[in-house]
Amino acid sequence: MATRHANLTKFDPVELEILWQSLIATVNEQARALQRAAFSPIVREAGDLANALFDRRGRMVAQAVTGTPGHINSLAVGASNMLEEYPVESLRPGDVLVTNDPYKTAGQLLDVTVLVPAWRNGEVIALFGSTIHHTDVGGYGIGAGGRDVFEEGLWIPICKLMKEGERNEDVWKFILSNVRQPDHMAGDLHAQMASGDVGAQRLSTLCDTHGLDDIEDLADEIIDRSEAATRESIRELPAGTYDASAVLDLADGSRIDIVCSITVDAEAGEIVVDYAGTSEASPWGINVVKNYTHAYTTFTVRSVLNPDIPNNHGSLGPIKVLAPEGSIVNAVTPQPGTARHVVGMFLPNALLKALAQIKPEESMAEGSGAVWTMQVNGNHPDGSPFITAMFTYAGGVGARATKDGLNACSYPTGVSAVPIEVVEASAPVRFSEKSLRSGSGGLGRQRGGMGQTVEFSVDTDKPWQLNAVTSRLAVPPDGVFGGEPGAAGSFKVNGEAVETQSRITLHGGDVVRLELPGGGGYGEPE
Repeated sequence: MATRHANLTKFDPVELEILWQSLIATVNEQARALQRAAFSPIVREAGDLANALFDRRGRMVAQAVTGTPGHINSLAVGASNMLEEYPVESLRPGDVLVTNDPYKTAGQLLDVTVLVPAWRNGEVIALFGSTIHHTDVGGYGIGAGGRDVFEEGLWIPICKLMKEGERNEDVWKFILSNVRQPDHMAGDLHAQMASGDVGAQRLSTLCDTHGLDDIEDLADEIIDRSEAATRESIRELPAGTYDASAVLDLADGSRIDIVCSITVDAEAGEIVVDYAGTSEASPWGINVVKNYTHAYTTFTVRSVLNPDIPNNHGSLGPIKVLAPEGSIVNAVTPQPGTARHVVGMFLPNALLKALAQIKPEESMAEGSGAVWTMQVNGNHPDGSPFITAMFTYAGGVGARATKDGLNACSYPTGVSAVPIEVVEASAPVRFSEKSLRSGSGGLGRQRGGMGQTVEFSVDTDKPWQLNAVTSRLAVPPDGVFGGEPGAAGSFKVNGEAVETQSRITLHGGDVVRLELPGGGGYGEPE
């Protein structure tokens, strides 16, 4: 039992572990409830979501084990931004907050964040947050062709979705009047709120069981321990500054330079990652907001540093991120960013090159980077519209010091592929091939992972549109320590290379063929 002394709580080590595991079980159950109830296949089938528990101060205490780093670590910052606008003292039982403000949360209008307060004895003791990828928020869709953020879809400012248990009707009307599938949008919002309620109920039971009035002391204990362990891991590293860069190319032939330096301050137990020298913002919708850059940066650094430390406010704090404002890694309004994942998920390729100079045995070669995303829309023979949720495919992962790279794996995002049967059931999409791309992994002491080949068409007599976001079509993933590069990718329609990032119009019988990159090799081939 936790005993209180002068407003502090000293936890028995055994009970502290029980409480921690109970919190993890709580947020995992929140995530499972959301995934079961969601309408969007990318959430339900692929796990493109994030769930986390926050204390009254807006600090992330625990996260569910499912989800993506881009969502989870952006949610860690986004929740505190939401509470700046609506402090916990201003909330009433039954209030629920919502936003998709891309510059304050996850960088994309399709990612909607919902924050559900947990109440006990008339006070907010915690908040359960979730961020998921909605199928549609109006506007351009999932592609990179939006010219500014206002063209990309509906912007939901930080506001109350529910007020004292009742719908905030004006907010619901604005949202549902601006999307193509209002039933799906409403269903996913309700799923997010319901999952938050599940978390709040489980937390109440935990407090009852352990005699806690709130979780403030528990949050302090967890966050302080996580921060101390992270700083101690950093102090074991050699001090200094380590530079690296990587090149990302797009379908239209443009190239993006990701330049980073990692400075280890062993005395303070801090790491500073600086992206000075990185390319300026793009006219395409691939620009990354600071939150999303921070998310994939901290994920990469922590995965090499000490991945066993819990991911929360404490462990994220000692890792500082600097990025030039207005650059492709620190977008500002109205720069578009619906396809920001193509750059955000590529960042680990540069970061791991720098980290290889610090901990070569924990690093790996370049991989394919971002998943390739597809969205198809058109009309059935009777004129009724169809639109698929985003479906994704992954290339090969770079080789590691003692293991080959993983084949067709979505590192660094963690999103699964939506099964082709689900895609085919949602729209008249027909797949003719889905196979590993033999020979695409770079040679080395350890071989890079293979990419995959996907081929599909749409069974319709009417024109249809394809929003496709691809990358690494010319510059292949580098090997490391003498390893050879993997194969570059290929994106063709009817055998002809596609050379645009914009939505394209196709016709029945047109064949789309995707050949995803392979990962680089590690070490010189034997």
